Amino acid sequence: MAGKKVLSVGQCDFDHGSIESRLRGLFGASVVPVDGADEAKALLGREKFDLVLVNRVFDADGGSGLSLIEALKGPSQPPLMLVSNFPEAQAQAVAAGAVSGFGKSALGDLKAMQSLLAPYLG
Repeated sequence: MAGKKVLSVGQCDFDHGSIESRLRGLFGASVVPVDGADEAKALLGREKFDLVLVNRVFDADGGSGLSLIEALKGPSQPPLMLVSNFPEAQAQAVAAGAVSGFGKSALGDLKAMQSLLAPYLG
């Protein structure tokens, strides 16, 4: 059986590497990076993903992760999760249709990451 597949939107190269390493280590998941909303929408139209991680502010162009979540939400989309350390941004993302996300500072907490992501990648 193939591993789970995650789309990561708007992360810088360093953060993408950290996220990819953690998800591969915990779940054997592959993580596909894209820079922004247009790439994400196009890829979601062509490929199946088990989870979409959306940075609060896209590194490449400053785009809004919350705007992308609002544009993508719906029953035909995989779960959407905001990557942000700001609790108010997490609350806004959940209100916009995302599932509870995490901040980059949580990547070092294996137990928390396992618990949060297992429903989608376990």
